[in-house]
Amino acid sequence: MKLLPPFFNLNFFVLCLSSFLFFASFNMIIPELPAYLTSLGGEDYKGLIISLFTLTAGLSRPFSGKLADKIGRIPVMVVGAAICFLVSLMYPIITSVAGFLFLRFVHGFSTGFTPTGTSAYVADIVPFNRRGEAMGIQSLFGSLGMAAGPALGGYIASIWGIQPLFYTSAGFSILSILVIIRLKETVTDTEKMSIRLFKLNRHEIIEKRVLVPSLVLLLTVFSFGTVLTIIPDYSEYLGIKNKGLFFAVFTLSSLGIRIIAGKTSDRYGRIPVMKAATLSMAIAMLIIAFAQTKGMLLFGGVIFGASVGMNSPTISAWTIDLSLDAFRGRALATMYIALEAGIGIGALVSGYVFANKSENFPLVFTISAVTSILAFLYLFTLPKQQKYLVPADKN
Repeated sequence: MKLLPPFFNLNFFVLCLSSFLFFASFNMIIPELPAYLTSLGGEDYKGLIISLFTLTAGLSRPFSGKLADKIGRIPVMVVGAAICFLVSLMYPIITSVAGFLFLRFVHGFSTGFTPTGTSAYVADIVPFNRRGEAMGIQSLFGSLGMAAGPALGGYIASIWGIQPLFYTSAGFSILSILVIIRLKETVTDTEKMSIRLFKLNRHEIIEKRVLVPSLVLLLTVFSFGTVLTIIPDYSEYLGIKNKGLFFAVFTLSSLGIRIIAGKTSDRYGRIPVMKAATLSMAIAMLIIAFAQTKGMLLFGGVIFGASVGMNSPTISAWTIDLSLDAFRGRALATMYIALEAGIGIGALVSGYVFANKSENFPLVFTISAVTSILAFLYLFTLPKQQKYLVPADKN
């Protein structure tokens, strides 16, 4: 009987469970937010639902990366989930458009912290030649949360309304904290929290070693921002009652391929997998752009999910490959800054181009296809040593 590697232990899967709960928490409300904002009189601000969230997530990344390296991974995870909990409780109380947008702004800090701490923790306990595989498994649980969240959220909202949905989101957030409080911290020489840790030097904001994968990620996840912003309206336009269905489909389609993609990138290198990911993303966006039926839209969601499933663990492992151990938190924070920037720009641009006009659906998703093609072409320009880098080359 083949035993699991030593790092795939109870603590690893507890961390994965926490990721599931955390991602389910804030994703379960996303499909219902455009309609909720419209009910508050903010129909023209739909593009800000995602872009404000990603703005603060991106702004907080340099701080969360530094804190993860200094005070430890677990406190950073806890802070993010705690913000998610508190903000979810505030949504039912705030009933103005300005108040809602402020909450979206604050809510972004949660994803600015928790995923940074989680990814750094996984990287600490996994050997370099299994990073892709481990990131694939960990991201699989996050994806399960992203799939279960919108589907569960759509069901709760349709039966009990939006307010119970917000309270359920808060409950998932607090559970994500409770399951990790007994994990052992992986940073051995931690510092005490102090104000000086929030003072960033110029070189502490961006880790230059990981700019290449970060740029690829930014171009690719532009499409994700578009999907998060426009798909709820597109689903309704095509007669899909549960606006979380597309999100469930694309997330479920990404599950199995994550582990395969991670293991493949461990063996053959990150770049070949990323070429497949960026090309399939462009194809998915074109299918969605010209979808005329429910089935075609959901088929585009399947291809989109496969792309996301290849992209996520491979980019994370590639970033860790290129980073120094002492600045792993900073490197991952840089990657996540690119993630939030890409999603935020995609959300803002798509919201502006869409302008609540159904005839603009094809144009919105075609633009997203173009950014993915740019990422695909950029991968061919990398120098040979970068292009074929695999973890063993670094050591």
